Amino acid sequence: MIQRVTVPSLFPPPTYSHASVVEAGTKLAFLAGAVPLDAGGELVGPGDPVRQAEQVIANLKEQLASVGSDLAHVVATDVYVVGSEPAVLSAVWSVVEASGLSTGPHSSTLIGVACLGYTGQLVEITATAVVPDGGPA
Repeated sequence: MIQRVTVPSLFPPPTYSHASVVEAGTKLAFLAGAVPLDAGGELVGPGDPVRQAEQVIANLKEQLASVGSDLAHVVATDVYVVGSEPAVLSAVWSVVEASGLSTGPHSSTLIGVACLGYTGQLVEITATAVVPDGGPA
């Protein structure tokens, strides 16, 4: 069971919760950063943070499926975006919202960074998700 908490005494977050609580005994998956590479290792969307964010979400879905989970069971993410312009970060966040990832809402941090691991990479998302009963052992 996932309990998503928005704290009434804090500023209300637009599309995420302040905290997510998972009951003891629940299986969790801690996913490595999803990156904007295709199955062949090629960068998708060079210079385009929105296209890269779309690929990152697609890759995140694959990671989740491989452990028996999905976007609806994500409880926390860190969204890394190369840049310091709020408009760029906001454009990437719009992709996150449109994906259904923030439907929970989940707990998330949106972070502008100087660079990421792959040449030309502009977006990366790490996630923690609940693996519902029946997921892989």
